[in-house]
Amino acid sequence: MRLRPAIGFALVLLFGCGGRTGLLGFGVEGSTASMAGSGAVGAGAGSGSTTATGSGSIFATGGGSTFATGGSSTSATGGGAATGTTPDSAADGGTDDASAPTCAAGPSAALPPSCASGGPGMTNCGACESCCTSLEVLGGAFYRTYDLDPNIGGANWIAPDGGATGLADLATISTFVLDKYDVTVGRFRQFVEAWNGGAGYTPPAGSGKHMHLNGGKGLLDVSSPGNGPVYEAGWNPSDSSGIAPTNANLACDPQYATWTTEAGSNESRPINCLTWIEAYAFCIWDGGFLPSDAEWEYAAAGGNQQRTYPWGSADPGTENQYAIYGCFYPSGPPGFNCGGGVSNIAHVGTVAAGAGRFGQLDLAGEMYQWSLDWSAEYGFTDAGMAPCSDCAYVTGTAGRVVRGGDFLEGASSLLSPFRNFLGVVTGGGRDFGVGVRCARSP
Repeated sequence: MRLRPAIGFALVLLFGCGGRTGLLGFGVEGSTASMAGSGAVGAGAGSGSTTATGSGSIFATGGGSTFATGGSSTSATGGGAATGTTPDSAADGGTDDASAPTCAAGPSAALPPSCASGGPGMTNCGACESCCTSLEVLGGAFYRTYDLDPNIGGANWIAPDGGATGLADLATISTFVLDKYDVTVGRFRQFVEAWNGGAGYTPPAGSGKHMHLNGGKGLLDVSSPGNGPVYEAGWNPSDSSGIAPTNANLACDPQYATWTTEAGSNESRPINCLTWIEAYAFCIWDGGFLPSDAEWEYAAAGGNQQRTYPWGSADPGTENQYAIYGCFYPSGPPGFNCGGGVSNIAHVGTVAAGAGRFGQLDLAGEMYQWSLDWSAEYGFTDAGMAPCSDCAYVTGTAGRVVRGGDFLEGASSLLSPFRNFLGVVTGGGRDFGVGVRCARSP
């Protein structure tokens, strides 16, 4: 096993909202490290903006899309100010929090199940588009491991535009479709109703595979070298008993859990406190699957552009220009805002300037997102994880890989090659900083 120096955990600050011991991490280049609480926060104001360039979208807005709901695809101008200016009510603890827009779109059977009924958290994401908007990620080759500017890791965790170096662990990714937004509370509520306490929906055996790959066999399992190729197995029915999105379980943290027993002002915020099993089951129910670790990083890195952050190389700043992180939301500096409860968590898609190359929002910050893979160093087996083509590591280890950083951690967690994992025993724990985004066949 090759060990590479980690970038990302030399500095730790606790922001007064409590440490977290469930997340144990990889650095930017894949080495293991531990994390308790959040990282140091970068200073300085970013400038410029990023325009989304995704095309061939599904469940999307704008030209060339299927199941269009009107409006144009995401683009940002200026500093990427938050969408909306009306303060939320005190119902969710927010006093200086931009509200999600109120949109008139109604039910649509053409949309995935989580958005079909319409309403908050389903039809009011971004500028009144479907929260199930999905955008095509054009395939190609990229390096899963890369170094950024040599000054990174300094006192402020700033990553100037020094470009990617130390390219290693080549991977090839086939074209796929990735949801534009994190799964919202409103969307997840539809799944909870379908599950109905275990009396309703559970995934069929073998479902959830990347059926567009390898003649329907799915991703190559690089954790099983030896007697010929092995592919992802899909849903294991024995995991169905682990689906338990009850009101009590989804309230895993009394301060930061976004779930509410009844629909309310959090419907357009990202769901958190769900296990890996529940994330996988949700995506299957919604017509998709969990993205692999490699697919997720490919989208965040902008493919062969090997981006520092999903939006490019501009510093993330402290005014919520590009990402929701470091407890700067909702009001930014001076000082941190941790302790504000769910008002520290933005409605999905609030920061339009943070769009990745293919148009997805909140790929950095807001919530970590579950991936398909178990945690492992690249090159962990004789067969190796890299170079590889449409691969995943699907044999159990210490935890599942999560990607993207969250609303309270420092700027180092926003870096595109940054990996982390949530330590688990039976397939996935609950954490207030972890949500999900689904992928789909092209």
